[in-house]
Amino acid sequence: MARRERETVGVILAGGRGERAKPITLESADYIRSKAMIPFAGRRLVEWVIDACREQGIRRFYVVAQGQENRSQIKMLLEHGERYGVEVRYSRSVFDRYNVGSGAATLHNLEEWDLRGQALVLPVDSVFDFSLEELQATQDATGALVTVAAVARRAVEVAGKYGAMRTAGNLVTGFVEKPGLERILEVFPHLAEDRGALLPTNAGMYLVDCARLRQVARDPDLMRLAQQRLDWGGDLLPYLVAHGLPVAVSTIGRLGDLGNVQDYLLTLRDVLSGAYPQMNELMDVPRSVEPRYWIHESSLATRDDLTGTTLAEKIATGSVVIGPGVRVGRHVVIGPDVRLEYADIGDGADLREGVEVRRGACGDAAIVGPYAQINDSYIGPMAEIRSQRLSPARLTRFTAIGDGAQLWPGSRLDGIGVYPRLQVPPLSGLPRGTQLTSSDDVLHWAS
Repeated sequence: MARRERETVGVILAGGRGERAKPITLESADYIRSKAMIPFAGRRLVEWVIDACREQGIRRFYVVAQGQENRSQIKMLLEHGERYGVEVRYSRSVFDRYNVGSGAATLHNLEEWDLRGQALVLPVDSVFDFSLEELQATQDATGALVTVAAVARRAVEVAGKYGAMRTAGNLVTGFVEKPGLERILEVFPHLAEDRGALLPTNAGMYLVDCARLRQVARDPDLMRLAQQRLDWGGDLLPYLVAHGLPVAVSTIGRLGDLGNVQDYLLTLRDVLSGAYPQMNELMDVPRSVEPRYWIHESSLATRDDLTGTTLAEKIATGSVVIGPGVRVGRHVVIGPDVRLEYADIGDGADLREGVEVRRGACGDAAIVGPYAQINDSYIGPMAEIRSQRLSPARLTRFTAIGDGAQLWPGSRLDGIGVYPRLQVPPLSGLPRGTQLTSSDDVLHWAS
């Protein structure tokens, strides 16, 4: 894509700790993986962000990191952007203490980097389907200081989960932070007659006029807020609107939140099913269109040790059934009688005979034992799900198994989180939402 006359730079907010997404964001119980480094459909999240923005003409990126581990993990992957065809700079560690909230981090670093033109500020724990050109058109037409990318949602979707915006035309007049349904109907009375009407919700992406925003940030009241805690959605945008500064809204196609295990898996399913047109363009060409799936040629040629046949042979004879929305990485071993549907299988994974994975993910080098049933669940890299035909493991309803954890045959986990490297005997009946964070937790529930 040709470079735009008016350059837009990308500001990636990558300093969050990913607490809600545990154990996906953990490499060990005490080592948090940067949200930017979460594996997703064969790449790290920050790589999807870079590629999606580059395709719309953004060539310079500024990464707001936080702390040694967060910064070093991202820099080790991206370096300075050469292999992605872009330029990448990082926030200075000496200013980490000022990154108290997404809004404060943005304001401090716009000043540090002396950015004066236009910037697209975006988080690293979401995938988007958006048009930079449309955001720019709204910004130009309204003269806005900030244009908020919005996702249109029905009231029942918004209630208790998303912040909604009151608007007049394309300008924002107010914010309602995660309202209940009753509050939504009070603030937006037209919804009482039309429950199918859509409300604009903040997608966490902002097109900003850097020079004007920096000038506003010099207001003493805003400076004091930025020294305490200043988030974009809850603090900075309401401040701007309350002070009569123009904030516009522009609706984008889709937003996939990856902030917790459930949202991660639902977004993964949507991406693999083709619901994100822009990501379709960034992914490899599917090996099959109907059903739509990707299988690396090295995996097609790999033989399992039970039958000695290749995956290609098993697919041809119907021994292995590949449904829609499946991605299989490199050098994956897949045994006979395996069923996959809306599944992401990482490099070097090993799926034994009779395994079923529906709406799930298996990380690199994960091992899934015979006849295990994985539904709406995540298995981290190097994890091992030991399972047997007469004592199969069953993971359901947004269970997540951390890196290198091991489950014994007969495990029945429903909506459970297992932290990395734990060894878990057969457990069942745990309350949904239980997090096994240590061996003491395992002993408690096993006793």
